[in-house]
Amino acid sequence: MIKDRTRVLVTGGSGFIGSHLCERLLEDGHEVLCVDNFFTGRRINIEGLLDNRRFELCRHDVTIPLCIEVDEIYNLACPASPVHYQRDPVQTAKTSVLGAINMLELANRLKAKVFQASTSEVYGDPTVHPQPEGYWGNVNPIGVRACYDEGKRCAETLFFDFWRQHQLRIKVARIFNTYGPRMKPNDGRVVSNFIVQALRGEDITIYGEGQQTRSFCYIDDLVDGLVRLMNSPDDVRGPFNMGNPDEFTVRELAEMVIDLTGSRSRIVHHPLPADDPKQRRPDITQSKKKLGWRPVVPLRTGLERTIRYFDEQLASGDVLELLEA
Repeated sequence: MIKDRTRVLVTGGSGFIGSHLCERLLEDGHEVLCVDNFFTGRRINIEGLLDNRRFELCRHDVTIPLCIEVDEIYNLACPASPVHYQRDPVQTAKTSVLGAINMLELANRLKAKVFQASTSEVYGDPTVHPQPEGYWGNVNPIGVRACYDEGKRCAETLFFDFWRQHQLRIKVARIFNTYGPRMKPNDGRVVSNFIVQALRGEDITIYGEGQQTRSFCYIDDLVDGLVRLMNSPDDVRGPFNMGNPDEFTVRELAEMVIDLTGSRSRIVHHPLPADDPKQRRPDITQSKKKLGWRPVVPLRTGLERTIRYFDEQLASGDVLELLEA
């Protein structure tokens, strides 16, 4: 028995980030309760954990209160790509806001530490570059992305109000573009889009001229940051930017994917979606200073690992099933 073993709740635990976090927490010796409604999460992501006696899976929607006993809560539940969160925008907003309230009230009752997965989307289409945590953002509150952007901004508000009002032990991270194995191939994100298109020999679709910039963080680096934040002293709350400060244009990413896959895919251009940010790069000064965290996996290395994953999924037919759904 590990002396400091804790029972940890991970909402959205069968999703891309959540499943990797569950895996890491089990490796660290903890008991893990994975909660997911499987709107975007996939059972296959956590199938390798089901035989672990310290892992438990519960199908549940976080907009409904949950009565359990845990020591720590990671609240990751919410669709995180435009394709999915715009499918039911009202439910997306409810998941962010009601989900945060329910997890905060649970944590308050249990006196548990609680983490909120926020997002770089709280900065909107930023007028400050790179984006530090002190920047308040440039968000369209009535745009097509607002269900997610404003939902996460409200969740942050609730977390800090619970800290001020109830002295709750909170942790908040603003997650920037993250990629790696277990991404959904049909989630509309550039890394998964480009890799699947390249492996299938299809045209690679770039929205706009491809000069908009993004910063891509490999999943293992992100999970390490989340765990470091949760394990930090109680007076270290955040919000903390968590992402890779190395900046690439979308076109540079497409060209790198074509090179790594050896694909003959052509790059084609489509109109830019509404409210799509032109620049996105985190200032991680605070994460380095207070958490001792910074990403270590270079983009090429992370892409190679992700390409291998999608190549195997295509060979097995799992990706095709999702793409044709």
